[in-house]
Amino acid sequence: MYIISHIFNLLINPRNTIMNQRTSMESQGSVHLPITDLSPQISTQIQRKKTTIFDPQTSMETTQSSNINTTQFSRQKQLSRAPEKKLTLFALRLAILEKAATGLGTLGFIWATVVLLGGFAITIDKIDFWLVTIILLVESTRIFSRSHELEWQHQATWSLADPGVSSFHAITSSSLFHPRRTHESPNNRKTPSRTWISSDVPLLPYGRWIFVSSNMSKLLYWLQLVSAASCVFISVTRLVNHNFDEVSDDLDNHKLNRASALSIFYGLALAEAMLFLLEKAYWEWNVMYKKMLETVNEELELGHTGMVSIRRFFYDSYSKSVNRSIFDGLQMDMVSFAMELLNSNSLDEQLIGVRIFERFTTNSRFSQYTLQKIGITISVMERLVEMLNWKDPQEEEIRLSAAKIIVKLVRKKQNALRVTGIPGAMESISSLLHSGEACKTELIRDHGEYDFWAFNQLGLLILKKLARDHDNCGKIGNTRGLLRKIIDFMQADERLLKDKRVTQSQISTVKRSLQVVKMLVSSTGVTGAQLRAEVSELVFTISYIRDILKHGENHPRLQKLGIDILTSLALEEDATERIGGTGGVVKELFNIFFREEVLEAQNHVRIAAGEALGMLAFESNRNCHRMLKLNVVYKLSDALDSPLLRVNAARILRNLCVFSGAGFFEELRTIIIRAAPTVLQEIMITTEIKLQEVMVGLAAHMFKFMTYEETNAMFKNSKIHDEELASTLVQILRKYRNPNTKTPRIRRYVIELAIWMMKDNIKNIQAFKNLGMMEELEGVTETTSELESFNIFSGAIGLSRYKISIHSLVETATKLMTDHS
Repeated sequence: MYIISHIFNLLINPRNTIMNQRTSMESQGSVHLPITDLSPQISTQIQRKKTTIFDPQTSMETTQSSNINTTQFSRQKQLSRAPEKKLTLFALRLAILEKAATGLGTLGFIWATVVLLGGFAITIDKIDFWLVTIILLVESTRIFSRSHELEWQHQATWSLADPGVSSFHAITSSSLFHPRRTHESPNNRKTPSRTWISSDVPLLPYGRWIFVSSNMSKLLYWLQLVSAASCVFISVTRLVNHNFDEVSDDLDNHKLNRASALSIFYGLALAEAMLFLLEKAYWEWNVMYKKMLETVNEELELGHTGMVSIRRFFYDSYSKSVNRSIFDGLQMDMVSFAMELLNSNSLDEQLIGVRIFERFTTNSRFSQYTLQKIGITISVMERLVEMLNWKDPQEEEIRLSAAKIIVKLVRKKQNALRVTGIPGAMESISSLLHSGEACKTELIRDHGEYDFWAFNQLGLLILKKLARDHDNCGKIGNTRGLLRKIIDFMQADERLLKDKRVTQSQISTVKRSLQVVKMLVSSTGVTGAQLRAEVSELVFTISYIRDILKHGENHPRLQKLGIDILTSLALEEDATERIGGTGGVVKELFNIFFREEVLEAQNHVRIAAGEALGMLAFESNRNCHRMLKLNVVYKLSDALDSPLLRVNAARILRNLCVFSGAGFFEELRTIIIRAAPTVLQEIMITTEIKLQEVMVGLAAHMFKFMTYEETNAMFKNSKIHDEELASTLVQILRKYRNPNTKTPRIRRYVIELAIWMMKDNIKNIQAFKNLGMMEELEGVTETTSELESFNIFSGAIGLSRYKISIHSLVETATKLMTDHS
């Protein structure tokens, strides 16, 4: 009894024993110094400079911040990272007691059958004979019920942590008297199940509310307690009385050993029953008094539904430790447990699995490990993707949780590639999107309160994460009907954009669809060209963006996204014509560009509108005519004085001068004469390299609209001499002896302007020669690259090659200087 009491104290208070051992070690002279756990955090801020479609983008190596994880020596910290270790350790200790009790029971059974009933069956008293027989039957019943209790618990998914295990009140309040709602079979989701659910099977035709498989584990539990209590009572009574050693005189001397045999048997029965009761007491102490399951649930942050997961996890760990090696349960963790449940054929188990994954992937303590395990387990990823297709209302929570898990999963590029590599993955993601009023009406009629908006949000968010990879963009475009669904969510009428009662989720849906489309049309290479063509061919794309530009003044982020989409689409000639031909688009872009009553924080929208207009005017005679018909040239001239607008205003004016043709020559000529002094002064005094580039490019073409007399008057009014301008141009070439990615066209524009100045002007030719223009042109010839051969860029890919190469311009300028030497 002392040993059993000592074991009980050790199991209840293991920490005190450990502390006593540490104290004894410290008393021997050990010195312990506290070491502060330092976890340095290195935060690297990467400042990305703004690039436009007119500039090439190079692939920069991003600084990778390494998370330095210091080794955790504290047991408490380890448990905080894996609180379920408490449960597996608890299950291990219970299994030790259970196997010890079962071993003693087996030994007692063998002793009784072989020694007592085999050797002393005739000589022992009648009362001992029947008591031994009763104990054997009781212990056999307990061992049988114990082995089958686990099976019944598995069938019923009965929680051993419920208070109903140890109190009659909980039995009356449990599912014994209240029917439990069950899910339909996952194998036939649209129709009622054609098979029995194991937990609801009535074992007998009568008393169906009692003899149901979900309640059998409770009956077996109480049967074990009664069996153990009866064994203790019988064994203690016989050992205390100790009157079974009286023998008759006619018995042989060798039969006198029956007293010792009976004492050993009753002692084994008592020890076995006491160990079993000790196990139950240890169980009740931790589960009922210390609330271990509830504590672990709180540490894992699984919420109010997490107790079902915790109870099932503990039961499985205990079952493995009892039925297999006692250490098998220690190998379990919540992530692997959720994986097993996810691959199950039971809808209830799948629901438990996705709930665990959803909680863990949103928890900063567990998300990294959980996502890593999911990412390397293809079967789990395939099941999560498969769940996206489950449209039955009873599977709504599973489907929603699976979508949330995939959102977290595809944040990492490797996981995103693995997801899209699963056959049918894109179709499954597409099934999350329910667009179109007719489609919504039909689905709502069929499924009632189905939360379609949540699935739309998650579907678009998944696509947004996937679209960060170039290859995934191609897969999105190749998925039948997916682009059309994404475009449908861009629809935003005046009521949606101006009504303050509109929910944020509706605006968020529009924003995410715009973000996905922007990422798709911004792709480079053949994939990008194909996506831009497909998006622009959808008849509602441009008109939806026009509505956002027209009515979205309260939503500048939506306007910015829509403008960026138009800018990218304008890379394709056909798309440029479609944009310009859609009524009101160019007008709304100019309205935004010239809008002055906006907040300073919204100026980026005006800048984006200017870039879009510059792209629409590029190499498009029709769009140039459309812009000139809007009578905006005077505003563009005034915008040259605005620090915010002058770069894009100069770019638009240059494209109008180059690509508008002869139809608006006089109108442009009037504006050019008015704006020329401003352009000339900016070239001379500005230190902003991008502004200097566009102003030099504008001057190279706008001066062609002026006569010789008008040019002289312009120089005179601006108080700038030809020699000063020539000197500035030569200094620019000296400054940029090699092509610059920030200003890839500046050397070309300088040479074009120099050629215009030297034509029929011997004085300017001599000035350039004296300034060393010949040597600078030779340097340009030796350092020229493909970077200077394109007007616009899609990433690092050049588009729209110049018809006149920079070598030809150098030859023209050199020839002008040599012919007049």
